[in-house]
Amino acid sequence: MESFQQVAFEQLVAEVAACRRCPAMAGRRRVLSAANGPLGARVLFVAEAPGRRGAERTGIPLSGDATGRRFERLLAAAGLSRSEVFLTNAVLCNPCRAGRNRPPAASELAHCRDFLRRTLALVDPEVVVALGGVALRALGAIAPHGASLARVGEAVSWQGRLLVPLYHPGPRTEHHRPFAQQLADYHRLGVVIQRGRWDATGQA
Repeated sequence: MESFQQVAFEQLVAEVAACRRCPAMAGRRRVLSAANGPLGARVLFVAEAPGRRGAERTGIPLSGDATGRRFERLLAAAGLSRSEVFLTNAVLCNPCRAGRNRPPAASELAHCRDFLRRTLALVDPEVVVALGGVALRALGAIAPHGASLARVGEAVSWQGRLLVPLYHPGPRTEHHRPFAQQLADYHRLGVVIQRGRWDATGQA
């Protein structure tokens, strides 16, 4: 017998699949399904949007492209696997212009905001990881949090859980946060998840 949580998630997935709020997203894949991860996951990652060569093709966030491969390595540094985390995006369709990924428009973020809010409520994670500034702003539009990439990896209390800001795993992030530093950030994330809290030294 399906649980209420599972039924509610299936209803949400159906609503997302039927959404036609953004004209620019006509014909794009809506990336929300059971492939995003398990309901009840302790950790939920929010990225920016499905990539043209990644989730738009595979239907799974942060998979199938260079960003996905980097994310696999980063997850391993945190002692995590895809099977135990839930992955989603601030915008659930690939924003694309002239065959290239583009940042989501403010209207697109607003149209997906309730989908993100409901996903958070259904998964009910202990830790939310925001991957990049767009994800941080999307979460801040649901409820203010005060987290920022200026204090990368520093968990804050938010909506009864921990919110951790990290850089997006895309290759272009190297200009702002070298991959070696990102690996260290994820190792620290693993400590946060294991201990359930953060302090200035990364120790419980």
